[in-house]
Amino acid sequence: MPPSLQIVVRRMNLRPVAGTSGQGVLDAPVRWVAVSELADPTPYLEGGELLLTTGLRMEGDLTGYVARLVTRGVAGLGFGVGVSHEEVPPALVTAAEEAGLPLLEVPRETPFIAVGKTVSELLAAEQYEEISRAFAAQGRLTRAALRPDGLHAVIDRLAKEVGGWAALLAESGEVRHATSGARTDEVAGELSRRRGRLPAPTASRPSDPGPPAAPEAEETGDGVHAGTGGPRGAGGGVQAGRAGGERMPASLALSGPGEHIVVQPLGGGGRPRGFFAVGAGHAFSPVTHTVINAAGSLLTLAMAQGRTQLAAERRVRTAVLELLLAGEEARARDVLRPLGGRLPEEPLVVLAAGPDALEALEPHTFAALAGDGDGVGRTAVAIVAGSAAEEAAMSAEAPVGLSLPAGYAATSLHNALDQARRALEAARSGAARRSEGPGDGEEPEAGPRGITGPAGPGMVVRFGELAGQGLLGLLDPAAAQAFSAAILAPLNAYGSRADLVESLRAYLEGNGHWDAAAQRLGVHRHTLRYRMRRVADLLGRDLDDPGVRAELWLALEVARRPVTSACPPDSSR
Repeated sequence: MPPSLQIVVRRMNLRPVAGTSGQGVLDAPVRWVAVSELADPTPYLEGGELLLTTGLRMEGDLTGYVARLVTRGVAGLGFGVGVSHEEVPPALVTAAEEAGLPLLEVPRETPFIAVGKTVSELLAAEQYEEISRAFAAQGRLTRAALRPDGLHAVIDRLAKEVGGWAALLAESGEVRHATSGARTDEVAGELSRRRGRLPAPTASRPSDPGPPAAPEAEETGDGVHAGTGGPRGAGGGVQAGRAGGERMPASLALSGPGEHIVVQPLGGGGRPRGFFAVGAGHAFSPVTHTVINAAGSLLTLAMAQGRTQLAAERRVRTAVLELLLAGEEARARDVLRPLGGRLPEEPLVVLAAGPDALEALEPHTFAALAGDGDGVGRTAVAIVAGSAAEEAAMSAEAPVGLSLPAGYAATSLHNALDQARRALEAARSGAARRSEGPGDGEEPEAGPRGITGPAGPGMVVRFGELAGQGLLGLLDPAAAQAFSAAILAPLNAYGSRADLVESLRAYLEGNGHWDAAAQRLGVHRHTLRYRMRRVADLLGRDLDDPGVRAELWLALEVARRPVTSACPPDSSR
């Protein structure tokens, strides 16, 4: 805070003459000292100054002169006697008293420059004290960041430093930690609106002391300036950026009656990893903003360190999974124990999902990434107790495959992992077909029953359900379609009016019985015999060979309906 007028009066032995009888008048802050003999110095003032003059041009009615100073917001008027006037002009005293402007007499022996130097020194001392307080606050924040719960400790410490509240929010706006009285609903709502998820609010701030209304915003060329129901200018500003097509605020300041809020992003780069918000009933000083910025740096560093630690722990869990698959159960448990993790007891179920589901699975059970490298071929694998399998699967909110019950023996675990991957592919295929929807006139296809939960019905597939899909459920869709197209190409290209493909289908479905197949087609059995000879000639295959019949039936089935594969892309057959 700048020095008060009272402090300057005492330091420089100035004598109050008029306008100082009101309560708290001498508590006005003096932001600078200005000297002027102009009849109207207000164009050269900003407000908050102690104006010094010798009254060189003062004469007559001085009411207008005083009124202009009051309107400009000067802290006070110092009149130097013994130069142009031996005493303060009575007209000036009267005008100052009526307007409530503090009027001070500056003795002849007190140079104006001495007053200016004193105020400058007081301001410098105050700034040094503020900087010292900022350094001390940064030290306390740093010590908080070094605690085991560093993120939460910094938020708690920051609330105390600003004399208000603080909150930590995830990238989605979800509250991770908040101190008492935090206006997290307002902050999360504003972040959502900046992303375009909510319409701009139209209600103004109510007059009751309830929670403040969401701020209105006005777009400008260089950002968004936000107010809160009151007159424009009461708000702060938002510098808006773009990330993933959404409006992602780079900084956000909201101000309103009795509430000032600052929101800053966490994490480097164009995409924030989260946000933190600070609020108080008073405006934040520049030094307080420095403290807030320091907290943001510490929070960003803590988040980066947390991600590094998490990545290391995930690598350890991947190593544990590899030990289990190698039959080294005892060593795997020893490696996992320092992380505080435990493996479930048998019988267990292996769960497979996409790598993005790993974070959702980790709180529920042992989970790790399986596969080579860091590419898209990696799979999130979880080992869960049989009784907890469905709950863990639904938490993934993504396609999931579940194995049959298994144990920790290497062969059993390998088989379970393969089953889970096959079931995952079936779940992915089913999810893709549902997202596309049935075509015109088509009925939705039946698939594995799955588990109904947050991920949606059928997004979770058990390996045991794949038997109901028959042989086609075990085939890779792309390979099966290519096989079908190649083997049936000569029949589809045949130029005769006779439908050789449908005739072949009827013949195979009738198990080679001519009369039954011909009756189904509505033709004479000799006609069907002729067509089958034509099929055999075009394909160059013996239709009496059971293997040939099986291949042809498979090709026809693939051509008739899509394949739901239960095999992972890198599996071998």
